[in-house]
Amino acid sequence: MKYISNIPKFRGRGIAKAILTELEKWALQLEYRKTILETGYKQVAVIDLYRHTGYVQMENYGLYAEIPISICFKKILFKL
Repeated sequence: MKYISNIPKFRGRGIAKAILTELEKWALQLEYRKTILETGYKQVAVIDLYRHTGYVQMENYGLYAEIPISICFKKILFKL
């Protein structure tokens, strides 16, 4: 996933959370055991979404390692 956003009139309805949840299920089906995400520090709503869905901040990686406005997150995935 590169980017997630909603049209303003649809925000606050859990759509982004539902999409993220489905992507995590798909990752598990493909036998991935963790996900790693990046966003900008000004994307407060996205940062809140990631934190409230179990993501923890991690050291910036790859292309984002030297970008101070980036924040990276990871989550270990578990089969339910």
